[in-house]
Amino acid sequence: MAASSRAQVLDLYRAMLRESKRFSAYNYRTYAVRRIRDAFRENKNVKDPVEIQTLVNKAKRDLGIIHRQVHIGQLYSTDKLIIENRDMPRT
Repeated sequence: MAASSRAQVLDLYRAMLRESKRFSAYNYRTYAVRRIRDAFRENKNVKDPVEIQTLVNKAKRDLGIIHRQVHIGQLYSTDKLIIENRDMPRT
C-alpha cells in the first residue's frame, strides 16, 4: 500500500472511530466501534490497489451514514444506562 493510501486509510479509520463514539446510545456506540475495528482488521492485509480504493469508498459512505445516525440519535436521546454511570461505586 502506498504511503498516501495508508495515511488516507488511517485518517478514515480515526474519523470513523471518533464519529461513532458520539452515539448517545451505549449499545449503538459499542457496536459501531467494535464493527469498525473488526472490519479494518479483517482487511488490513489487502494489497490490491483497486480493492483498497473500493474499500476506502465504502468506508467513506459508511462514515456519512454514521454521521447522519449520530445526529438522528441526538434528536431522540434517552437516559444513560446503568452500565454507563461511572460515578457509582462497584461492589
